[in-house]
Amino acid sequence: MITFGFRHKYSGVIRAAIAVLIGCIMIIRPGSSLIFLVKVIAAILVASGIVSLVYGLVNRRAGGLGLMIFNTIVNILIGVLIFSFPEEVAGFVTILIGIALIVFGLFQIVAMASAASFVVLGFWTFILPVMCTLGGTLVLLNPFGTASTLTLIAGIAVLVYGISELFSSWKMARAMHEYEIKFPSSEPGATRKGKDGIDYSSAKDAEFEKADDK
Repeated sequence: MITFGFRHKYSGVIRAAIAVLIGCIMIIRPGSSLIFLVKVIAAILVASGIVSLVYGLVNRRAGGLGLMIFNTIVNILIGVLIFSFPEEVAGFVTILIGIALIVFGLFQIVAMASAASFVVLGFWTFILPVMCTLGGTLVLLNPFGTASTLTLIAGIAVLVYGISELFSSWKMARAMHEYEIKFPSSEPGATRKGKDGIDYSSAKDAEFEKADDK
């Protein structure tokens, strides 16, 4: 069963929360939200560069100061460039959002299909991932006349992805629980519980010998 991205208990919830937050911002302020997000990214890069420099200076005896200085220069330069040309970068960010929505949507469809062997999933389970994928495709094709309309559609698609990710995380958690029951882990120290809740970790496999025909 495909469980990549869902093994950690809160990974899907965190992704969903971030997507819902970004989607809401893009929907509420479609005219300026992308510019704001781009400037936030630029500020993060600059801050990361400064942190790298401070870390390199504090730990210069351990070596690697030259690499830290190079990392600082690169991060700050990229951050300044992004901050100086936010409109151009915003267009590129929109393309990245479209690609990400398509990839994440398709991955959710595949993950839910693999989980269908262990939990009951109706066809409506796949509606949100399909909508997410279609939204990403619309963003990439850009059939809209204005940037604000494109941002609004992208924000709706990101919001749909966040809701879909939250729902998928819940379904995958149930599927993984059923999978562990059906295929108990064989690793040392792992528990082997049956559907009755009893731990069979210490139980040994019975050995059978075929009696010789006399």
